[in-house]
Amino acid sequence: MVEASQPAAYDPIRFEVIRNALLEIAEEMAITLRRSAYSTNIKTRADFSCAIFDADLRVIAQAFAQPNHLGSLTELVPRALTFYGAERLGPGDAILTNHPYLGGVHLNDITLISPVHLEGQLVGYVASLAHHVDVGGGAPASIGAFREVYQEGVIIPPVRLVKGGAFVDDVLRLVLAQVRAQQETPGDLRAQVAANTVGARRLNELLLRLGVDHVRHYIDLIIDYTDRRTRSALAQLPRGSFSAEGTLDNDGYGGPPVKLAARLLIDETGVLFDLTGSDPQRRAPVNSTYAQTFAACAYLLKCLISPDIPTNAGFYRHVRVLAPEGSVVNCVAPAPVVAGWETHMRLTDILLHALAPAMPEQIPAGTKGMICHAGFGGPRPNGSYYCFLETLAGGYGGRAGLDGPDAVQTHGQNTENAPVEETEANYPVRITHYALVDDSEGPGCWRGGLGLRRDYYFPDHAVTFTILADRDRNGPWGLFGGLPGRPAAYIRNPNGASHLLSSKSTVELSAGETISYRTCGGGGYGHPYDRDPQLVLADVRSGKVSNERARTIYGVSIDTQRWTIDLPATEQLRERLRSAPAVDPT
Repeated sequence: MVEASQPAAYDPIRFEVIRNALLEIAEEMAITLRRSAYSTNIKTRADFSCAIFDADLRVIAQAFAQPNHLGSLTELVPRALTFYGAERLGPGDAILTNHPYLGGVHLNDITLISPVHLEGQLVGYVASLAHHVDVGGGAPASIGAFREVYQEGVIIPPVRLVKGGAFVDDVLRLVLAQVRAQQETPGDLRAQVAANTVGARRLNELLLRLGVDHVRHYIDLIIDYTDRRTRSALAQLPRGSFSAEGTLDNDGYGGPPVKLAARLLIDETGVLFDLTGSDPQRRAPVNSTYAQTFAACAYLLKCLISPDIPTNAGFYRHVRVLAPEGSVVNCVAPAPVVAGWETHMRLTDILLHALAPAMPEQIPAGTKGMICHAGFGGPRPNGSYYCFLETLAGGYGGRAGLDGPDAVQTHGQNTENAPVEETEANYPVRITHYALVDDSEGPGCWRGGLGLRRDYYFPDHAVTFTILADRDRNGPWGLFGGLPGRPAAYIRNPNGASHLLSSKSTVELSAGETISYRTCGGGGYGHPYDRDPQLVLADVRSGKVSNERARTIYGVSIDTQRWTIDLPATEQLRERLRSAPAVDPT
């Protein structure tokens, strides 16, 4: 029988043991998912997250392989269970969904939700969210720019995929019939089932050891503790109303730039994110669901408080978002949503920009500010069909006292690098160029990070290639006198009859063609003439910044024979350059 122990009022040691045990259960789910998955995007790039909920649908622990998923699972799981009817689920069952308007995000992100029972009693839920390499639709990897969500792939309302520990074959066959990745998708779904099974098993072990009532008592205490600490941390933020606007460069269908407006109201009640003034939703892929927008606001709020504050329902109750329905930050059917994460990422940058005047020591300059998808697929030379998807890194913004890191995933995006060796071993593509983009940084006293170049060459077969990104018109902004980073560029056949492609486009390539990504650099922080000349010299010696750029943008005269700085010439040069504002000619 389940132990019905009398819960103690409070034991700090027991409190920490249970809190960390729940976190470790979520982490073990994540490890299981990653080690069991088939696709590069999940097993290598870690594009997934896992969470645990109590029987009252409060999130109590999360494993953040992807901070982007901060908040999205907390929106989806309660709504999906309410829609399906949680009372219909028994031990060993699981429901599957990717529905964007029931708390979901874009269609590639599929969530599996499993109830956890102990001796017939419902004690909680476990959930795993993973980005699948293909969910059907009009282009391989399911990231094409389309006009309606129905063109983007299979929409899965909450349906029972697992019953009593076994797959519901009819549902599994129906889902798999819609996708191109017939090898990866079944394996990745099984990996999610394995992750949920491990989570349920470990949660049961904890409850059997300590007692259901005892653990529930401490879960209440953990959530209350998080609530108090979050409330206290928010009280330390500067009070006032802080606003900023920004745009996505294009919507993928020739429309004007997509306006995003953000106002943060910080007062004695906490923080309100007001996104009124953002553009109406478009018949284009740039629409964000409410869950994606909520996740951006939750991520920003988490960045503003102590990192050791737990992330559970006690934190999420402080994420207050006003996102007008029918806008690009809270779209409704049938708006396409595949690039909603691009909008989410830019919104994160804009929210930070709004706070920069009030928190100059904590806020970085503009970052890559996009997910930057690359997706392609087609028949292999042997006739089998394949799909591949990854996202590319870019420059992070400079900040007070530190340069921006080069070629990283920014903000809530935490996906890892897809190694050249693994990619070439498993897919019929060659990565012919992989390097930093020199002179792409946003100049500043603290420069932005450099962008990344990655070239995809297809030697022996035709392929459909989709670019789903942004930043090809305007680079990330600088702060406090810093200059913008260089914009991104997407080039077809860079070594031949090359031409630029839109940041949201699908092209048909013949054998022997190449697509080259040149991602943007991060914005600079502070005036470039205030940069330590020794740091400029180090960047020139490492090949990150050209000598000409050092002279014309940073005002530093370098003797490249001796690799020394001519200090008198540098002082004269900077004095002359200060009479005119710094401008990046690139």
